[in-house]
Amino acid sequence: MYVISAQAHYDSAHWLLNYEGKCSKLHGHRYVVEAALASESLDDSGIAFDFKDLKKELRALADELDHACLNELPQFEGLSTSAEVQAKYFFDALTDRLPKAMADGLQYIRIWETPTQWALYGPGPMWAPAHRVPTLQEGS
Repeated sequence: MYVISAQAHYDSAHWLLNYEGKCSKLHGHRYVVEAALASESLDDSGIAFDFKDLKKELRALADELDHACLNELPQFEGLSTSAEVQAKYFFDALTDRLPKAMADGLQYIRIWETPTQWALYGPGPMWAPAHRVPTLQEGS
């Protein structure tokens, strides 16, 4: 099985619903979203999927959340905006946006809320590469 992955980032504010503690108040994060796709085969150029296609759609979704208050966006209406909920949102939205072959290969979405904590959503059971702090470079 071949697996490719790409990341994008977005800066957003949010608060958690039905939660007691600091995170029930408005606060912000620089989120990193990671998408992984799997394929059993490679095409004639020796690739499973084109990174360009994955990055384009992942960045477009991240841009919709960038510099927004997540709790005020229609896609999260009535929902808490936890990293887990955001991961499912990205999984469902990316599935709708990618070509069928790529969408069928979508393994998981991982949302990094900080460099040391993340939430993952996928059709399960699943695996994810070992912890590695994502880099936040412009243009990546």
